[in-house]
Amino acid sequence: MSEQYIVSARKYRPQTFDTVVGQQHITTTLKNAIRTQHLAHAYLFCGPRGVGKTTCARILARTINCENPTADMEACGECSTCLSFKDNTSFNVFELDAASNNSVDDIRSLTEQVRYAPQHGKYKIYIIDEVHMLSTAAFNAFLKTLEEPPSYAIFILATTEKHKILPTILSRCQIFDFKRIQTEDIVGHLANICSKEGVVAENTGLHIIAQKSEGCMRDALSMMDRIAGFTNGQLTYAQTVEHLNILDADVYFQLSDILLSKDVGGALLRLDNILQRGFEGDVILNGFAEHFRNLLLSKDVRMAQLLDVPEEHRKVYFDKAQIMPSAYILSALSLLNEAELGFRTALNKRLHLELCLIRLCYVNDVLNTTQSENNSELKKKRDEPNGLVLPQKPVAPVNNTASTDNFQSPNPEVQIQTNVPVQQQVVNTAVPQIPVSAVQAQPVSLPKPVSGNSPAPTSKRPKLGLNILQEIQEQSLQDAEHTGEKIELNQANAEQLFHEFKEHVRVELKQIPLASQLDMMSIRFVSYNELQIVCVTEVNQIYANNQREVFMDFGKKKTGIPDLRIMVQLDASAKKEEIVERKLGKLEIFDLMARQNPALRMLKDTLNLQVE
Repeated sequence: MSEQYIVSARKYRPQTFDTVVGQQHITTTLKNAIRTQHLAHAYLFCGPRGVGKTTCARILARTINCENPTADMEACGECSTCLSFKDNTSFNVFELDAASNNSVDDIRSLTEQVRYAPQHGKYKIYIIDEVHMLSTAAFNAFLKTLEEPPSYAIFILATTEKHKILPTILSRCQIFDFKRIQTEDIVGHLANICSKEGVVAENTGLHIIAQKSEGCMRDALSMMDRIAGFTNGQLTYAQTVEHLNILDADVYFQLSDILLSKDVGGALLRLDNILQRGFEGDVILNGFAEHFRNLLLSKDVRMAQLLDVPEEHRKVYFDKAQIMPSAYILSALSLLNEAELGFRTALNKRLHLELCLIRLCYVNDVLNTTQSENNSELKKKRDEPNGLVLPQKPVAPVNNTASTDNFQSPNPEVQIQTNVPVQQQVVNTAVPQIPVSAVQAQPVSLPKPVSGNSPAPTSKRPKLGLNILQEIQEQSLQDAEHTGEKIELNQANAEQLFHEFKEHVRVELKQIPLASQLDMMSIRFVSYNELQIVCVTEVNQIYANNQREVFMDFGKKKTGIPDLRIMVQLDASAKKEEIVERKLGKLEIFDLMARQNPALRMLKDTLNLQVE
C-alpha cells in the first residue's frame, strides 16, 4: 500500500525555532525568554497569512514543556512530552479556532478549563487562532482571565487583523509582529524542499513562485506542489509562467523595443498575439508597468537592491536601462498607470489597450518637442533684458553724420535730443512707437496674479496622456514665477481672507448653498500659520471639513505662507445673535417722533398731555 500523500505545507512545517523561515527576530526573542525564564502569560502573534504565526505558537508550546531542552533552547523531540505533542495526544496544549468558537459560552468553557492545573509538565498552553473573530461580549468575558491567569497558564493569540482587537486585550499581551518573508528566503526554502522531493527546479521558476506568493510561505508551497504535479517533477521557468498566468519578461523586452522604434503596426500585432494566448488586458498593463519600474530601478546602481527579478534577468535589465531615456520611462509609467485605472470602466477594452500602446510609440516625439520649446523659451528669456521684449528692428534709423535740423518727428509729443547718445535715442523713440505687428509677434510676458483662479493658458504642444516630466517642469516654473510677498497673519487679515474665499465660492464657483453655510461660520486667528474655522452646527462642521483643503490651498496662494494650516472647531456658543423684529410701543413711537420734531415734546409738556 502506497504512503498517503501530504502536501508540502504540512509535511515540511517547521518543528523547531531554527527551521522557521524569515522570522529570526521573533524566534531569537522567544528562545531568550525561555532561557531566562521570562515567559509572559499572554502573547499576541500578528501578521500576514502564511508567515509562521501558528507554527511559532506550537513550537513555543512544545519547547516550554520539554523535559530535556537543548543548549540552544530547542525541544529535544524524544521526551514523553515532545512525543505526545507530536502525536497530538498532549493534554497540556489546547488549540481553539475563534472563527467558529466566538461566542461567550465558548470563552466561558475555556476559562473553566484554566482552573485545572496540568497533570504532566509545567504549563498549560492555550492557542487561539484568528482571535479577531471573537465577539465583543466574548472579548469582555475573556478580559479577567487573560489579565490574571494561574501561574501555569499561557495564552498565545494569533491574528491577521490586529486592528480589530480591543485595546484592552492588546494591553494585556506581549505583541510580536511577523513580517512578510523575503523572496530570497522563500526561494532557498523551496529549493531545499525540491532537493528532498526529487523535483528538478530552475531557480528562475522558484523566483517567480516566490514573487507570486507575496511573502506567504504557505501559498508558495501550494503553488510549487501544483506546478510540480503539472510538469511531472520538472519545474522550469517557461512552465511556471504559463501555469501562473504570467507573461514572460522576454515578451515585455520585445514589446518595449518595438515601441522605441515607433513601429505601431508591430506593437498592435504583438498585442494581438498576447491576447490570443488568453491573457487579460489588466494583466498585460500591470506586468508592463512592473517592467518599466524595473527599468527605472536599473538606472541607478544604488536602487539595484529594490529590483525583485531573477538573477538571470538583472543583466538584461541593466543593459536595456542604459539605452532607454529616463524621461521615456517616467512618461511610460504615467501612461500605463492611467490606462490601468481606466481599464475597468472602458467599454472597448481592446481599443483602450491599443490606444495606450500607440501613445507609448510617440512619447519620444512629444518629449523632444517639449524639450525644444522649453529650450527656446529659456533662450528667449535670457536674451530679454528685465523681461521686456524689444523690437527686432529699430523704428527709425539714426544717422550720426546727417543733420537733424530739418527732421520732423511724426509724433509731436516725442522730441529727439541731438546731444543724447545714440542708444538712448533709439530707446526713447522706440518705446512709444512699437508697431502692432511687433507686439503680436513677440508678446510681453506678464506676471501671473497671486490668486490664480483663472485657468492657465494652454500650450499648443501635443500631449499624449499624462507626462510626469512636463508636469514637474510646469510646476517648478509656476513656483519660480510666484514672487508674491508673504502676508503676516492676524485676526483682521484672517477675516479678510475668509471673506474673499466666501466671495470666490459665491461669485466665481456659483455654489450658493455652500456660500450660505460659510456665512454662518467665522474665522479665528490661532498663530502665525494656523487659522480655525468656527462652526455653530454639525452641518456647518461637515461643510467645513469638506472645504478645509480647498480653503487651505486658497489661503496659501493669497498669503504666500506654504505651511498654512486650517483647523475646524464646533462651537455652538459662537452662533450669531439673530435680530428679532418686534412692534414698538406707544411711548417708543412718541420718543422716536419727538427726536425728529422736538416741538411735539414741548406741546405735550405745555398742555400736560399723556401718551396712552
